[in-house]
Amino acid sequence: MLTHSIWAWIVFNLFVIGLLALDLGVFHRKAHSVSLKEALIWSCIWIALALTFNAGLYFLNGPEEALQFFTGYLIEKSLSVDNIFIMVMIFGYFHVPAAYQHRVLFWGILGALIMRGILIVIGTALIDDFHWIIYVFGLFLIFTGIRMGLQKETEVHPERNPMLKLVRRVLPVTNDFERERFFVRRAGQLMVTPLLLVLVVIETTDLLFAVDSIPAIFAVTSDPFIVYTSNVFAILGLRSLYFVFANIVHKFHYLKIGLAVILTYVGVKMVLTDIYHIPTALSLLVIAVILAVAIVASLIRARFLEKIVPAEELEEQERRKLVESLSHKNDENL
Repeated sequence: MLTHSIWAWIVFNLFVIGLLALDLGVFHRKAHSVSLKEALIWSCIWIALALTFNAGLYFLNGPEEALQFFTGYLIEKSLSVDNIFIMVMIFGYFHVPAAYQHRVLFWGILGALIMRGILIVIGTALIDDFHWIIYVFGLFLIFTGIRMGLQKETEVHPERNPMLKLVRRVLPVTNDFERERFFVRRAGQLMVTPLLLVLVVIETTDLLFAVDSIPAIFAVTSDPFIVYTSNVFAILGLRSLYFVFANIVHKFHYLKIGLAVILTYVGVKMVLTDIYHIPTALSLLVIAVILAVAIVASLIRARFLEKIVPAEELEEQERRKLVESLSHKNDENL
């Protein structure tokens, strides 16, 4: 499983830990509402770091590995946009103040990195020992993609999350937020705050999405180091991306369909792996075109509707419809 030196794994993980420590301990030590400008700057920083790492792979290990990383990164980055819709819904449901959202996302993403690391190890081991499992992954992605594209709108109920029910049953919960704290002590009793409940929902929701996104990247490469690093860089930039897109997700009406097509394509690629090997460069082109078409079509639609419907009314309608639609999968599993 270790296709790269153990030192490559150690150095990369130390690098990630250092970035997270700087993020929370220095740049976001005090809870505050993240502005659009700050979110854009951090999004550019995370993307620049990913591209720098990609360039390093190119010069050290050649173009094929670099292309695999970039394709995997693009897949994971695009699928992570689906998470943003869910995060908007969760924060809205629990009425989380903007100043505390970054702290929840930080710990949520830290947990996501650990969970995805475990899933990648399991997935790699399964593919190594049972090659036929790749067909199972492929069929699962095809099914998921078709279901995502055809799903109807539905209401979302985070309170049905089994982990959330367990926490509420086992631990006493305060009625109000206690700034950015997850735990407080009152009258000698340790209590959890609603902010911890939000974190529990986000963690379990990401686990459900990881079940789709992890198999998707195995269609590009079975190298665990490339799978892991591309996932890490995509997840690290998710927080800042959330604050960029949180208020404009309603404009991307066709993005769900685009993501559904990508999942279906990746599933087909996995099913055909032993019959015809689709070049990584072609997969990268297909995924990029699908995303571009979905985004451009969404923006054209949003501009057209803004001319015939008041902007505030349109925003509220589209936000509700899109969040509910893209959350269908999450609602079924909760």
